[in-house]
Amino acid sequence: MISSFDFVIFGGTGDLTMRKLIPSMYHHFCEGLLDCGGRIVGVARSEMDSKKFRNLVNKEAKPHIEEEFIDKAKWAEFLEMLHYVAVDVTTPEGFEALGKVLDEHPDRQRVFYLSIAPHFFAPTVQYLQQFGLNKNGARLAVEKPLGKDLQSAKEINSLMRAVFEEEQIYRIDHYLGKETVQNLMALRFGNSLFEPLWNRSHIKSVQITVAETVGLEGRTYYDGSGALRDMVQNHLMQLLCILAMEPPAENNANFVRDEKLKVLRSLRKIKDREVSEDVVRAQYTSYGDLSGYIEELEAAGVENAESETETYVAIKAEIDNWRWKGVPFLLRTGKRMRERTTEVVINFRDVPHPIFPTAATVVHEPNRLVLRLQPEEYIKLLMYAKQPGDEFSLRPVKLDLNLNDGLKVRQRSAYERIMIDLLRGDQTLFVRDDELEAAWEWIDPIREAWQKEGSPLYKYKSADWGPTSANELIIKAGSSWFEESGI
Repeated sequence: MISSFDFVIFGGTGDLTMRKLIPSMYHHFCEGLLDCGGRIVGVARSEMDSKKFRNLVNKEAKPHIEEEFIDKAKWAEFLEMLHYVAVDVTTPEGFEALGKVLDEHPDRQRVFYLSIAPHFFAPTVQYLQQFGLNKNGARLAVEKPLGKDLQSAKEINSLMRAVFEEEQIYRIDHYLGKETVQNLMALRFGNSLFEPLWNRSHIKSVQITVAETVGLEGRTYYDGSGALRDMVQNHLMQLLCILAMEPPAENNANFVRDEKLKVLRSLRKIKDREVSEDVVRAQYTSYGDLSGYIEELEAAGVENAESETETYVAIKAEIDNWRWKGVPFLLRTGKRMRERTTEVVINFRDVPHPIFPTAATVVHEPNRLVLRLQPEEYIKLLMYAKQPGDEFSLRPVKLDLNLNDGLKVRQRSAYERIMIDLLRGDQTLFVRDDELEAAWEWIDPIREAWQKEGSPLYKYKSADWGPTSANELIIKAGSSWFEESGI
């Protein structure tokens, strides 16, 4: 049980705090992982006291907790852990008041969670140092986006390292907190079944898909980032690293991150003309009742909207090392797609000398491992067995592990895992500075090629799976996109 802590949330009245952070802490409290002796301190500009903050949490955060898990007595006890300090992070005055609150218990573990826009990072971190709030091993957690290119990422890292040591900094990619992502590591490194097959000799191709059905929804800030920065640079590349990395010497934060860094440094750079061959970018258009991207920009108040921002990206990536040389890693992500899903598909090579025919009614497909992260969480394996009857022919069968039903326990959200690891001081699921910069080193040449005249921006209809050019990309790689709801 963690009892002596001050968890300070900058952006304490924001949407993320109410939807994810407070509910996560409540679940940990109910499970006995947190003691009511700790404090959760909300920090924001709004002038209010702790009582009003608790009322706000009761109104805004409680609806995001499943009703079956609300225990009135526990909830009332949990609310007493919540405190509030009004701070404008651009001025020093509020930090002095925050310091007085924290100095009531100077020996407690401090965690500063920056759920604020990146342009507020600099004054916040500098004032934390100015008022001595970063002492005694205090931890700093930061939400993405962490830069818009390599240069800005280096500047953010330099800013944070001027005040906090690297082992005190926790860069968040919430995908790493998902149970299925962690189960991917367990699948690879906790079983003797798959690891001997996890290489170029047995795997033909790997697909990573992160598809969203939502569009812009008024978030005009997205127009300054796009799918490559918003999704590929962090979520998809972190998934790729876990899929491709070598076994770490032990389950230790730096050992794990060392192996992920090796993958990032082994990724073949895609630049200049290669970008048009190996990368597809596109933007959704209207279809039926669904508006296109430009129309949504105009509806959000952008006049005479014209935009080259991509809402879809597909990439054929290659890793130049002994394990993966020649195996295409096919990444795609997009908004306004047909189905909301995040999944990894491992296509194995066919047997070298097939001796059994496939049943006449069956289309032969490779052995395939599918790991779905959302909306449901499952692991499925496509194999072949004998078709019942007199003739010896094969039919596909699947091994299916639904992580929600099979384990018979409530699945923790990604943010629950992130929050408890922050308090425990476990950095395994957080991104290290050199990882972040290596990812941007790979992304930047793609962006630079797009900025040159004549770089195509394809279109795709809303509620589709993307442009036809993405299908051409994967066909050239000798595969096809996996788009069924199940195997």
